[in-house]
Amino acid sequence: MRSDRPSAADSAPNIASDSTSSDPDRGEARRRFLQRSGLSLAAALAAGSAAPIQAAGLAAAESNAVKLSLIQDPDTEQKEQTPDPNLPLDDRVGYAIVGLGRLSLNQILPALSQCKYSKVAALVSGDRSKALKIARQYGVRGSAVYGYENFEHLASNPEVQVIYIVLPNGLHRDYTVRAARIGKHVLCEKPMATSVADCQAMIDACRQANRKLMIAYRSQYEPMDRLIAKMVKDNQLGSLREFIAGNSQNVGDPTQWRLNKKLAGGGALPDIGLYCLNAVRFITGREPDQVFATVSQPKGDPRFKEVEAGVHFILSFPDGFSATCTASYASHESRFFRLQGAQGWAEMDPAFGYNGLRLLHGMLLDGKNAVVELQIDPQDQFAREIDHMSSCVKRDITPHTPGEEGLQDQRIMEAIYESARTGRAVRLDAVSEPTRGPEPEEENF
Repeated sequence: MRSDRPSAADSAPNIASDSTSSDPDRGEARRRFLQRSGLSLAAALAAGSAAPIQAAGLAAAESNAVKLSLIQDPDTEQKEQTPDPNLPLDDRVGYAIVGLGRLSLNQILPALSQCKYSKVAALVSGDRSKALKIARQYGVRGSAVYGYENFEHLASNPEVQVIYIVLPNGLHRDYTVRAARIGKHVLCEKPMATSVADCQAMIDACRQANRKLMIAYRSQYEPMDRLIAKMVKDNQLGSLREFIAGNSQNVGDPTQWRLNKKLAGGGALPDIGLYCLNAVRFITGREPDQVFATVSQPKGDPRFKEVEAGVHFILSFPDGFSATCTASYASHESRFFRLQGAQGWAEMDPAFGYNGLRLLHGMLLDGKNAVVELQIDPQDQFAREIDHMSSCVKRDITPHTPGEEGLQDQRIMEAIYESARTGRAVRLDAVSEPTRGPEPEEENF
């Protein structure tokens, strides 16, 4: 998986250019499972959801997991309270994309083409020639292509309501504050910033300008992740025991900005370890009260002169629940998590990616262990999160992942680094206010 961040080839004014194995019990459980009504079982698995879930496409007998395809029931699904998807294009919320690196080119701009309530209205880049070519591809006028030096000119473009910041982490504060000052809402890539102080400054700037600030935690809008969170809320896994997660990739070019501490704020932790951290907080709805961590920074490797190569952290929660997470910039690609409860478990492997996600659910069925694979039609995570932001702008409500969500992750990451530095566990302050806004109303499963 490529990191969920822009390439150093574009990015910023100070960057050179834009350029389980099977067993008899499980087999018997599966046979009994197949004898049941697909609709009734799937509904039982998703008890309490807004709509019944239909089951189809059961796996072949030799598979280790029964597969269920989850689709909408049009007769019972709650009507969306979101803007009319048939709105003329000019009535959609307009976005200025700041930074034209790989994430913008390969994910965000294509996603905007699939959005129901959003459109690309402007581009900001340090390479005007490159930006003009991209503008022609997406129907953006040349006059709506800006450089970093005239970023503030976006203030006079009425088509731009939201500025989507896709820049290196160390620049998030500056461009968020500047966007708020010119009266624009902000959607900012994660991690939110490189310090608690910068996160708070971003929140304050948007609050003072009466502008919305949302952090792009796309996994919180992804249907499989949301289904697991629903399982937890409905107590389908029983009392939660532990969460185990890993996110790793073997990075290459030692000159890339992600290995520059000033621009990135850290190494594997804020880039890919953040997925593990935010997943346990979002899926369980719980906040840790203590963390213990270690980091690795191998000597002699030119990639890790300034930032850590890997991090391992353990989060403890007040009720005895724990999370063990690892992230690495120097290991073969791997992305997974498992949430274990007294009555079942849920696992995504792979997890965290843009596509190809897989969800397994382990449970007792007629007294036997059974594993079910829950399948949901693939959906563009970026389009879902962007359209959520647009809905919040149109309806004047707080985004599901506001600045406070990013601030809380930053607080915990700073405690992780402190623990690694001191070799001691670090206590975390209790969270006194909610870090998330209302749940997204559009549930496409």
